[in-house]
Amino acid sequence: MAEHILLGLASIIVLGIGAEWLAWRLRLPSILLLLIFGIVVGPVIGFLNPDALLGDLLLPIVSLAVAIILFEGGLNLRVSELRQVGSVVRKLITVGALVTWLIGTGAAYVLLNLDFGLALLLGAILVVSGPTVIMPLLRHLRPSGQVGSILKWEGVVIDPIGAILAVLVFEAILAGGFREAAAVTVIGLLKTIFIGGGIGMLGAMLMVLLLRRFWIPDFLHGAISLTLVIGVFATSNLLQTDSGLLAATVMGIYLANQKTVSVRHIVQFKENLRVLLISGLFILLSARLQVSHLAYIGVRSLAFLGVLMVIARPASVALSTLGSGLSWRERAFLSWMAPRGIVAAAVSSIFALRLVEAGYPQAEFLLPITFMVIIFTVIVYGLTASPVARWLQVAEPNPQGVMIVGAHSWAQAIAGALQAEGYRVLVVDDNWANVSTARMAGLPTFYASILSQYALDEIELGGIGRLLALTSDNEFNSLAALQFTDAFGRSEVYQLSPKSEEKGPREMVSLHLQGRFLFGAGITYTYLSRRFAEGAIIRTTKLTQEFDYDAFRALYGEEAIPLFLIGQSGNLMLFTRDNPPSPRPGQTLISLVNPADDTPARPGQGPDQSENSK
Repeated sequence: MAEHILLGLASIIVLGIGAEWLAWRLRLPSILLLLIFGIVVGPVIGFLNPDALLGDLLLPIVSLAVAIILFEGGLNLRVSELRQVGSVVRKLITVGALVTWLIGTGAAYVLLNLDFGLALLLGAILVVSGPTVIMPLLRHLRPSGQVGSILKWEGVVIDPIGAILAVLVFEAILAGGFREAAAVTVIGLLKTIFIGGGIGMLGAMLMVLLLRRFWIPDFLHGAISLTLVIGVFATSNLLQTDSGLLAATVMGIYLANQKTVSVRHIVQFKENLRVLLISGLFILLSARLQVSHLAYIGVRSLAFLGVLMVIARPASVALSTLGSGLSWRERAFLSWMAPRGIVAAAVSSIFALRLVEAGYPQAEFLLPITFMVIIFTVIVYGLTASPVARWLQVAEPNPQGVMIVGAHSWAQAIAGALQAEGYRVLVVDDNWANVSTARMAGLPTFYASILSQYALDEIELGGIGRLLALTSDNEFNSLAALQFTDAFGRSEVYQLSPKSEEKGPREMVSLHLQGRFLFGAGITYTYLSRRFAEGAIIRTTKLTQEFDYDAFRALYGEEAIPLFLIGQSGNLMLFTRDNPPSPRPGQTLISLVNPADDTPARPGQGPDQSENSK
């Protein structure tokens, strides 16, 4: 028996993380593969039965995990983002939620033939969207402009609102008459807001106090913050049923926006925990489905799904974005992005069981209908979000642009060469003279220290997929790479090779603080500055069968430094010390060459005269 439990628990983790990795390799939304894996090992082959594995612990574990996920989501919300999108977010979580609830209720009552009370409950449950689905999709899509901030705020904040709404409707159903139900609803709403919000604030202030007074050691910061979240969630739920999700969300938002102590290391810990929890939860809950639930999928249920996707969501967005200044493309994309996630699954599981026990047999429809909506919305939005975003020009799922740290003369030359090939570049520097020169050269710039919080909050990363730190200070380059590791990933933050390598390991920056080294061994800031001072130029060369990389080397010699390689599909590859690309015919090479070598050769023997020297 113990071995069976161990195998089941291990399979949840292995399948969940395996699905995440495979989705990354295939460039697919991870939620899709998580659902597929869970359904296969659950109802299809019967290997995993979460109810038998965890028993009565299943739903409390799910609720606790959702609270931690919402706390982590709150840690990623910056109030400064609301300066531009606050009005839209407020309307989406109030007016938009009300519109979705009413339309969903009407559709459930008419199309699914549910009792009015159960239709109200199902409509409330399906108000939620949630960070468990939205965050992975946003990470995959990387939308530009205000769309990303709107979806992120809505996804995190709407979960506790939808859960609270469902709880109030549930309690109203059990209360009976209209007068009793209205009283229960109003009192419950007020208690949830004050108790959940208040306890969340107290938990956050306690964490800030512990950090500010240095009453806990560094190695316990993550563990104690997790303990406080669990305590806040449990205490709030004890005082007011299902108010813990609001408390956890408020605690995360407060910690993210206070200015007293740094919580970035806690955010990183929670992000790793979030991936583990989301993957495990989707495996668990999708494995709970039964083959018999397929009987609930029919014309009426699919029509209900269609109402939610093509009527309720567009109507919600249309009313919430009136007078907002958003373009029609942004509104259209918001209208096509409302997947349901873990909170809907968890809430429907809990209420279905309670209502069936209370004598409402129709309540057994809640779980399969909710999961049908979750599965279909995740599949439809997951598969179509990327092409729709590209069509509407609001996102670039595989951004190829480059942010260059340092606006000195040869950094401008590199930026200009990339911009000439059609890539978005952004030059960042806190030296106004360099920034001004770059602007006059026609390069997009951002005037600030790359290490500032201002840069993190204000730089628009749409279309940018990597960072190149090209300053003369190796330690500064390392910190810049570290600053944007979360945004781009460790594989896409680069810096120049350090001069200190020539002096030995005592002056070398630690490995975990470095980005990937650019261009090759010994290609330092000093070396590149000397080459440019001697007149070296950047040249773009189209490789062909007649003039391949070997011919390029033969023509330009060993002093030619390959910098970038453009694939036939437009992917930009960087030459690095650890894993340089292999140039092939049909690709375009951007390199640094000596001016004396940069002479067009005869056709078939070298670069033709139509190529540009940049």
